Amino acid sequence: MKLSRPVSWFLTAFGVWSWIVWTTFVKNLWKDASGLAFHHGDHSSPTAYFWIHLTLAVVSTVFGTAIGVLGLRGLRALHRRRTAPAPEA
Repeated sequence: MKLSRPVSWFLTAFGVWSWIVWTTFVKNLWKDASGLAFHHGDHSSPTAYFWIHLTLAVVSTVFGTAIGVLGLRGLRALHRRRTAPAPEA
């Protein structure tokens, strides 16, 4: 399958965006002092809210990474096609 340049860039950008968003989310989840993520603000006793949202962040980051890799592979393939020597007649 061949990906166009705009699609490849979009997939790559999606992968980068996924890492930015979900790592920020996990940092904020870890710093949560409202009692949603940890009982009594104590990091030794995480709540179900914490585990569900951590799982969501991990899965989303894995999918974002896979999508970003597809975009990078598409860009590399386009670059190889563009720089390949012309076939002789």
